[in-house]
Amino acid sequence: MVARKFLVRHNDSTFDVDYDTDDGFEVLQYQLFSLTSVPPEDQKIVGGDGDRIISDDSDLRTISEKLQLLSVNDEKPDDDKVNNAAAALLKSDEELARLLQAEEEALMYQHYGNAQDGSELEQRLLPYITQVLLYEDPARQDAARETVPVDDLEEKAFISLAKVGNFKPSKSEQDHAFLLQLLSWFKQHFRWVNAPPCDGCGNNTVGQGMGAPLPSESKYGANRVEIYRCTVCSVVTRFPRYNDPLKLVETKRGRCGEWANCFTLYCRAFGYESRLILDFTDHVWTECFSEHLGRWMHLDPCEAVYDKPLLYEKGWNKKLNYVFAIARDGVYDVTKRYTRKWHEVLSRRNITTEASVSTVMTRMTTNCRRTFTRDSLSLSEQRDRNEKEELERNLHTNEVSSISLPGRQTGDLSWRILRGETGSGSNNASLSTSSCPIRLCVDEHVTRIYNSFSPILSHFVEISISKSEAVEVLQIIKNLLVDLRNSPYKTRRAYLKLSSTHAQLLPCFSELLAALSLKSESSRDESIKICLAGDPVKTSLALPVILDALDETILNIRKYDSLYKDLLSLPLLKLNRIHSGSVLASGEELPFGISTSAFDGVQASKWEEPNGARGCWIIYKLSENQLCELTAYELMSANDVPERDPMDWYGSNSIKPMYSVSSFCSCKFWFLYYADVAENFIRIVEGSNDEGSSWQTLDKQTSQIFDGRFQRKTFKTTALGFSANAFRFRFLRVRDSNSNPRFQIGSIDLRGRLDFAVFSDKAGYLSALGFWKLLDGELFTNTDLNEWFPPVIRISYAALFLNMDRFHTSTAF
Repeated sequence: MVARKFLVRHNDSTFDVDYDTDDGFEVLQYQLFSLTSVPPEDQKIVGGDGDRIISDDSDLRTISEKLQLLSVNDEKPDDDKVNNAAAALLKSDEELARLLQAEEEALMYQHYGNAQDGSELEQRLLPYITQVLLYEDPARQDAARETVPVDDLEEKAFISLAKVGNFKPSKSEQDHAFLLQLLSWFKQHFRWVNAPPCDGCGNNTVGQGMGAPLPSESKYGANRVEIYRCTVCSVVTRFPRYNDPLKLVETKRGRCGEWANCFTLYCRAFGYESRLILDFTDHVWTECFSEHLGRWMHLDPCEAVYDKPLLYEKGWNKKLNYVFAIARDGVYDVTKRYTRKWHEVLSRRNITTEASVSTVMTRMTTNCRRTFTRDSLSLSEQRDRNEKEELERNLHTNEVSSISLPGRQTGDLSWRILRGETGSGSNNASLSTSSCPIRLCVDEHVTRIYNSFSPILSHFVEISISKSEAVEVLQIIKNLLVDLRNSPYKTRRAYLKLSSTHAQLLPCFSELLAALSLKSESSRDESIKICLAGDPVKTSLALPVILDALDETILNIRKYDSLYKDLLSLPLLKLNRIHSGSVLASGEELPFGISTSAFDGVQASKWEEPNGARGCWIIYKLSENQLCELTAYELMSANDVPERDPMDWYGSNSIKPMYSVSSFCSCKFWFLYYADVAENFIRIVEGSNDEGSSWQTLDKQTSQIFDGRFQRKTFKTTALGFSANAFRFRFLRVRDSNSNPRFQIGSIDLRGRLDFAVFSDKAGYLSALGFWKLLDGELFTNTDLNEWFPPVIRISYAALFLNMDRFHTSTAF
């Protein structure tokens, strides 16, 4: 280790940077990011002599202590900077000129080498006009809607919006979220067919060629029928390739043609403007117009991928030529949406000239719109103009290098390899990003649910309830909540019949019901009705959390001989959990392995970093400007693949902030995972009380192994009494980083005690004594308090009692 102090000049400011060279160049970049808000990818670090660029290959132990930080996006006032900017601009212009020249050459070759009329192209497209008109049939739309669990998808759509803090979505946001849930549902219920199973015994079959369609098959547009023979019983199985989406709603199987055909019907059935997308290199998918986005959105039902139009060129390595959108209102050449290599695509467009393509599109679209009203025609033409501008505008934009697009996932592997669609790279099986957005943790309900077990278990101890009876009561509550979960989300209700003994316990569950936005009411038959007390979406969001929490609590109680007061702490009680922060990660799996999944309280979810086995990081920021004493933290292993689990960790100090305080809303809590050495998985747990300018070690652990899935490990910090506004964790290796490139963690829970200052109520300032009297032994669930208390300090009274001697005068909250 070599400690260095750098003087870094940026614009008109100079920054002192204390740095440990063992941390690597990436950490230096993030320290500079935290001070200047210049992202690492935009940084150019120059040595004090001005002629040496500092990079990952530089020896950070010997470089000059005087550095200059430039941003590639900054205006550069001196001559050298202006020249550098001009050179970069010239290079960009030259690249664009080269692409335009290649396009012109491809167009010239088309003019002399391709047919001048577009009759061949038109003949290929005409059958699809008839096809898409089937989607407008009310009977087909009704048949499709009847198979969809609309309420379930609507609930999931609202939950997806609530998870990002949107509890009052607009109509366009609701429609957009529902469409994505429809895509996910379709993926789960439609089956891909390589070779159909035997109709006789269900075993594997092998292809025997093609057969003539039967009348019952021709009725639903099956012009082709594949014949297969069973490898066990020799029974012949027919696989008709139906074109009528009505039949596909029934069979729910096929390949990409059937998938896109049927899914586009579903989209039309729910009122979305939809188009069938035909790729002449043999693929089909869907586009829908998103009112929320104000544009057409790509949806591939086979892959369950949406709004990633470069999936095929960048992920599958497809050599595209023609991509057409066919809809009830016309035919459109949308190839430019799906490529950033237009000059290469042009060289492969050899059916006819571009002028002829445009003529064919105009003629076919005009024919489709011949019965449109003036208003409908005007709306369609305006949408056409907007789309054309969008396609031209995006055609020469840079690829988003931080997005990793996977190779094709559907279809037999050997078939995909033969087609060259498996993508490239070692980690090409998932959609992921290495440039994550800052995400809000909507998890106050998780903390409230965990805290609600305190009055329940405390009462159990107080009345000396037996272990078996405690488990029985909690199991009754769980069964009740399962019934609620399975009932319609807008009108959830369930009935509870308790013995007189158990009925006396019901008051201690009031806080739990409130955390779930539920309430209890008496019924005429002496049962108790449990029903909604507020926003049904909040209940939907909380139910999976409480069910997991009840399972954990029951499991923990069964480990003990009896219940007694000393058990009312971790791991049985999970009080003082920090919540409502913001999260940023080095990478994440889309859409289900995002960073906030580690904080949502649901066992089935997880944060997954596709390239994190040898190093990754995650940053957590507390929502209010409070100091906090980190007393403990919990990690839970994820649902699968133990090789991805974190293993060892070690704490050490750091001096400077690792992320921009200004751009990350005054960062309070940090978890940093990054690659440092290959063979030691080290997690550094540090605290900072000056927003990251200096660090103090809080915990050191080694050789920790998760023995099972969903296993929690609780660790108490060693630096008690140290109040911090930032905490940092580093992970450098997973359990098996040799055969596995991924990192995953099921949950991360921070436990802490806040430093409470004198605060202002509606009348003025209250002293510490007045604060104590106001609390009077009550939890922070009082409605009056909630009006003016930051959510993060609504923690249990137990922590307040422990912290009373640490009150100090400070600025009001």
